[in-house]
Parts: sequence; C-alpha cells; structure tokens
Amino acid sequence: MNKIKLIPITITAALTAAILFGGWFAYRHYGIEKPLDKVAVSVPGVEAANIDMTGSLVRISVELAPGANLGDVYRTIKQDGAGEIGSRQLELKVTARGSELLDKAWSYSLFDVAEAMENRKYSGVREAMEKLSEQFPGVQATTDIDENNVYVSLRDGDAAKFVVLPRQPATMGVWPNA
Repeated sequence: MNKIKLIPITITAALTAAILFGGWFAYRHYGIEKPLDKVAVSVPGVEAANIDMTGSLVRISVELAPGANLGDVYRTIKQDGAGEIGSRQLELKVTARGSELLDKAWSYSLFDVAEAMENRKYSGVREAMEKLSEQFPGVQATTDIDENNVYVSLRDGDAAKFVVLPRQPATMGVWPNA
C-alpha cells in the first residue's frame, strides 16, 4: 500500500488556494475596480474617487468640485461603468468642501425633505430647497431626480454640500451620507 504523503498534498492545496484567490482578487482589482475608478475620475466635476465592492453592491466614494452636477455624475458613472458594475447596485457616497452654513441650511430643511421622501411627493423636496434658499441668502439649492434617487446640491461660494436620497423608502433610513 502506498502511504499518502501529507506534506506534498498540503503544499499543493495551499498553492492552489493561493493561485485561485490571488487570481480572483487580481481580476477584481485590475479588471473591475481600476477601470471603474478611471470612469469615475473622468466624469466632469469629480476630483477624486474610491471604489469599494461587496457581493451585490458597488459603493463609489467621490469628492466633487463645488460646481458639479450630482445627477449627471451618478448617471454618467452608472452608464459608462455598466460593464464593471454589472447587476450590482450602485451607491454613490459624496463629499465636497462644505461649510457650517450649508450644514445648518440642510438641517433646517431636513424635516420637510424627509416628509416629502416618505410620502413620495418628490416635488416637496424642490419646494423645501426653494424655501431654504429664501431662508439662507446666498445659498443656492438645486434638485434633480431619476428612477433611483433624488439629488440635492447646496452651494455657497466655493463650498458645496451634495446629498443623494434613495427613492426606495425601505432603504432611506436617516441618510448617513447627509
């Protein structure tokens, strides 16, 4: 009878696992994340991007210039990165050079925005932003909407605040990206 040699089998199994997982990570990094990062950075208004992927979610953290159009950024990344995103859900986490005034203005309108989103009366978001612009002179508020999200952009000179509000009430929560 031949004795099973444990050391060569263990080494072979370890090498096989390293090659398989190493190849999977390399494909994910160089075949999906890097091309998607290039797509995100090439969008007008995007200053920096970072990709984080899980099984069914692609989370892209972007730093936007104050004049960026948030809705266009989301739609361009989704369209131009469709091959890399595949069937995964795209989530955009946005940062920008903000200010205390913009944070105060957003918190002022948060109740009206939350109520409009909860009741699916998205025109209420626009009304809340118009009211906000009247209440805080110098703050420009714009809104945009598509089938997935409502986009709110607040600007005050070189400062900006961008908020992506998902249209699915079950996933809204407290808007951790606000």
